[in-house]
Amino acid sequence: MRFHPKLPGGDKIREHLRALQRRWPSSYVTVPILVLAWILSGIYTVAPGELGVIQRFGKLARTAEPGLHYHLPYPIESLNSPKVTEIQRLEFGFRTPGPDSPQQYRPMPDEALMLTKDENIIDLWFIVQFRIQNATNFLFKVADAHKAMRDAAEATMREVVGANNIDEAMTTGRFEIQAAAQKTLQQILDSYESGLQVITVQLQAVQPPERVRDAFKEVISAREEKNKSINEAESYASDILPTARGLAVQTEYEAEAYKEQKIQQAQGDTARFLSLLKEYRKAEDVTRKRLYLETMEEIVSKARKLVVDSDKQGVLPLWPLQELGRPPSETPSEKQGLR
Repeated sequence: MRFHPKLPGGDKIREHLRALQRRWPSSYVTVPILVLAWILSGIYTVAPGELGVIQRFGKLARTAEPGLHYHLPYPIESLNSPKVTEIQRLEFGFRTPGPDSPQQYRPMPDEALMLTKDENIIDLWFIVQFRIQNATNFLFKVADAHKAMRDAAEATMREVVGANNIDEAMTTGRFEIQAAAQKTLQQILDSYESGLQVITVQLQAVQPPERVRDAFKEVISAREEKNKSINEAESYASDILPTARGLAVQTEYEAEAYKEQKIQQAQGDTARFLSLLKEYRKAEDVTRKRLYLETMEEIVSKARKLVVDSDKQGVLPLWPLQELGRPPSETPSEKQGLR
């Protein structure tokens, strides 16, 4: 650059330029190198599992897949490369300390205490695993996506637990709670356009608060004893009822058989009586005598007989009274004291 000698200040400027040349004689070489280095600074690499997001003056310009790429040097364009395939994890109710810490877990009571539907307080630990599904939404739609995930997950779990009783939360309803929390949390994140995908929600520990844990265990033991007694009673009932029903059916069948037997017997007796009546009407004296003889034969055959001579008068001779109790089956030869 040339300065007219008549211009005001021209001599001073010329002297200043000469001083710069004496101080940095290689400035004409350094500047091109710096410019070249600035241009080459736009070369970048996107690692596997990442997605390159290029911003031009802070606005989204394009995305780049894994590999070697180029963008205009900073501050014209800049690069963000979030890990879109990495599974990230958030802990709620507890924290896992580093390897140098002697504690395995560090409780976080403010996050863990929750209220159930039946107004019981539980101490609940859970984790959320997620990944970045949409990198542009993750970078531009939410100011702090990780904080949004933590706040939404905690609010979701409190809502789901508040819709369940304590027994469901601690025993049978764990899987239903996990599934409901995952579904609700994903809906909230989608409404935020956060670009995050929930992989899983897992309950780690569900228990009463430490201060009432012993009392709660006693309640659980009493409830288990109650259920045990109920099960034993139901088992006894299921065992005795079929037996009782069987006996009832058997008794009913026996009663029906007895009824039929008596009816048949009565009908037979009636028929026999009618036949006798018919014969009796034909010959009343003969029939009456025959019936009398048959009846006496039946009675006398079963009675004890004692024959006394009609010539004997006064006091009867001594008779072995025990012989009167002899069974009818004994023969006369077995008598003793009668010879």
